[in-house]
Amino acid sequence: MKQLVEIVLAIIFALVLFAAFSYISVYLIQAINVFSLLVIYYAASKDEIHGACLGAVCGLIQDSFSLGVFGVAGIAKTVMGFIAGFVAKRINVVPASRNFVFVFIMITLELILWASLYAFVYSQGFNTGRGVIFIQPLITALIGSVLFPLIRKTIKSMNTNRI
Repeated sequence: MKQLVEIVLAIIFALVLFAAFSYISVYLIQAINVFSLLVIYYAASKDEIHGACLGAVCGLIQDSFSLGVFGVAGIAKTVMGFIAGFVAKRINVVPASRNFVFVFIMITLELILWASLYAFVYSQGFNTGRGVIFIQPLITALIGSVLFPLIRKTIKSMNTNRI
């Protein structure tokens, strides 16, 4: 039950960030994928099944804000969450350089899968936001490689303070 509350609070926080970014500039939501950061962190912390389930939920939430076909981001995030959890259980992705490369590859994979599904469904190109979406893996990986160690450190300090 505690994990469910934590996940719901994390999704709400991601929604608030997504709304704030979209209010500031549409380019921010194309450059920083907060839902993917949540899915990658959770998948790396738990396992591939949890990552896939959270990916499906976050993808459908993200789809509900778009004007595109409902489910495209859901499928892309589900696959990415599964792969992130699978890889993170077999390779130590905690060190900073590996964390950056891991997040970069996962975001790139999701973007390629999303763009492919979008092109297949619509038979046309997608809005790249003047090319901003192509730097999304780099910016999101930079943010993730700074944010993930801070989250781990905060959780560790909270757990040690309880004892």
